[in-house]
Amino acid sequence: MAEKVLMKGNEALAEAAISAGCRHFFGYPITPQTELAAYMAKTMPKVGGVYLQAESEVAAINMVLGAASTGKRVMTSSSSPGISLKSEGISYMAGSDLPALIVNVQRGGPGLGGIQPGQADYAQATRGVGHGDARILVFSPATVQEMVDLVTTAFELGDKYRIPAMILADGMLGQMMEPVILPEKQDPASLPKKDWAAAGHEGKRKKNIINSLYLDPYLLEKTIVERQSRYKAIKAAHQMSEEVYTEDADIIVVAYGASARVSRSAVVQARAEGIKAGLLRPVTVWPYPDDAVKKLADSAKAFLAVEMSAGQMVDDVRLAVNGKRPVKFFGRTGGVIPTPNEVLEQIRALAKEVQ
Repeated sequence: MAEKVLMKGNEALAEAAISAGCRHFFGYPITPQTELAAYMAKTMPKVGGVYLQAESEVAAINMVLGAASTGKRVMTSSSSPGISLKSEGISYMAGSDLPALIVNVQRGGPGLGGIQPGQADYAQATRGVGHGDARILVFSPATVQEMVDLVTTAFELGDKYRIPAMILADGMLGQMMEPVILPEKQDPASLPKKDWAAAGHEGKRKKNIINSLYLDPYLLEKTIVERQSRYKAIKAAHQMSEEVYTEDADIIVVAYGASARVSRSAVVQARAEGIKAGLLRPVTVWPYPDDAVKKLADSAKAFLAVEMSAGQMVDDVRLAVNGKRPVKFFGRTGGVIPTPNEVLEQIRALAKEVQ
């Protein structure tokens, strides 16, 4: 069995990407993800990879687009304002059907905000990461080990469906240290070939063109309709979530990422007080685990969404519950992390309401 090593979240995420066969990283420093880029800077040359600090986030994401178009596994990382600058390039990648890994170690916002942890980029990641009718895969880890594990999943599903993928972490997960088991290293040469890539054809096939520009509106519509069918297939097959104490729960706390760690402690305390509380933790926030929420809405009495934002994921909970049960929201924002006691107080109040 592989030994556990103690690693900071940002560095573990970088090492996991290298293990998954990523050999191209383009980025730009911003707190609280800077250690990820720094780790790539010192490690990529040792494994025959490429690290390049671009002159801006805009330049970095377009370098990612270029490398992805050749079929390579490629990655970039940033924090909230930096992802906003990358959003145009992410849309170009989605419109060109290019897989790549984008990491957002979120901080407080809007604007420059602060450097403390946040979860206020949820709507951006799941709704408006770029212009046009586009989606990207979005994974939301709650532990350093899960960050490591989801990197390979993100690369593999991105390649399978030709779609960009995002790890939506936060400053707390990026900066904390936990023991992790790293995956076995994959040789990039052993990865499945991408017959669509613009990587040279040696006269043996027709040339591949990577493009997101369609001046004929009917042709553009055709590509969008086809892409939407892929999104539908992803939503049907890849909703991921974790449930804790939900079998008999009256109150379902829904939380992701760092908020889920806090909420888990609150649920355990509530159970000790005799309150039947449970936790539903989305692991994919796109596709959102609607099916799990809908199933719990048949038996639970109420839902409580907990976020480090002014309230964004709560909209997805309400959509999935579809009016069957009340949905309440509790959040801290600006970089403030909610405490287990604060969440417990919300659970107690909601339990009294639905008695």
